[in-house]
Amino acid sequence: MKKLLLGATISALMTTSALAENIGVSMALFDDNFLTVLRNGMIDYAKTLDGVTLQVEDAQNDVAKQQSQIQNFIAAGVDAIIVNPADTDATTAMSKIAAEAGIPLVYVNREPVNVNELPEKQAFVASNEVESGTLETKEICRLLKEAGKTEANIVVMMGELSNQAARQRTQDIHDVIATPECSFMKIVEEQTANWSRTQGADLMTNWLSAGLQFDAVVANNDEMAIGAIQAMKAAGMDMKDVLVGGVDATQDALAAVAAGDLDVTVFQNAAGQGKGSVDAALKLAKGEAVETKVYIPFELVTPANLADYQAKN
Repeated sequence: MKKLLLGATISALMTTSALAENIGVSMALFDDNFLTVLRNGMIDYAKTLDGVTLQVEDAQNDVAKQQSQIQNFIAAGVDAIIVNPADTDATTAMSKIAAEAGIPLVYVNREPVNVNELPEKQAFVASNEVESGTLETKEICRLLKEAGKTEANIVVMMGELSNQAARQRTQDIHDVIATPECSFMKIVEEQTANWSRTQGADLMTNWLSAGLQFDAVVANNDEMAIGAIQAMKAAGMDMKDVLVGGVDATQDALAAVAAGDLDVTVFQNAAGQGKGSVDAALKLAKGEAVETKVYIPFELVTPANLADYQAKN
């Protein structure tokens, strides 16, 4: 009888172990509005799945710390790892660490430098950044034309230059301006504000203090755009006299659109990326096939369709 009970107990434990999935998650930074939505999207989705546990760590924008977290996840025996890279140029080493340990790894949101050479059991879940800056800049171009502008000066606020999204979104702006339809636009300043609202405000204050004249602000994300708006308002500027664009469609950005301060943003489905990364990690952990690149589409947000996105947040 004791042997039967023991056998049943072991069988139950084995069944539970087979169903349970432990995923280690290393986020580049907790203190970021968009990445908070992404992180919460993962956590909320995992709660709906039986036996799935997430161990979420903050890399605090430190590459060495993030690599250490990956190594700790491996030592702890996780079934898969999800990484939101602190530096997209440092992902080759991260991929190597996970591959050598035989642990599936999924990059989320920020495109790894080795995205086209990912080892087996590794994938990338995000949105195609070529769409983001392109949608934003084309809409700014359209609005400038609508306002009767035949020549327009624009300033560009870039994200962290170590980040592929910042580089691609900035390239998107240049590519749109290079088209015949938008060639009347001229970049008069282009500097980084590191995705930060505070740094965006400081950069705009510096530009205004230098007497810079411009018709539009094209920012790589909403936080920098909002910072620019705050600085312009503090300087007594009428927001009707300047166009401002951003990317992410965060709650604060949607409120800025509703207030008439932000003219355009681009919805990046953070929760969708979070869900997609968890799904990809679980499939890889079970030995199932996953596309190397899984893209969640970007969507243009303007005052005309604002209500649709307010309902999503």
